[in-house]
Amino acid sequence: MGRVFVVSLEGKIYSCRHCKTHLALVEDVYSKSFHCRHGRAYLFNKVVNVSTGETEERMMMTGMHTVADIFCVGCGAIVGWTYETAHEKGQKYKEGKSVLERIKLVGPDGRNYWPTHEAHILGSDADDV
Repeated sequence: MGRVFVVSLEGKIYSCRHCKTHLALVEDVYSKSFHCRHGRAYLFNKVVNVSTGETEERMMMTGMHTVADIFCVGCGAIVGWTYETAHEKGQKYKEGKSVLERIKLVGPDGRNYWPTHEAHILGSDADDV
């Protein structure tokens, strides 16, 4: 295995909660209306410092999608997933974008996110974009 090079971002960033590795810029947030089994999640146009797991078919609240889990390259923690294929026409905008679970992140203000009663929502996906 080769050496992992970590990209350092400048500006307002979201970082891995466990190791503080930079993952995304605030300006790359596409939507904050997503949910996962742990609570809120954000859809990003671009993320960095992640490795991608195997693709799989998942039934989500908005239909069937081909997705792959994404992992922080700093510590290996799962931080979200990326959309490879959306099977429904109205969901195609997600292709090539990534979701980061808010509970797995440190926000741009340096604060952690703590789950609330929202975390009991079943399934994963956007409510409204």
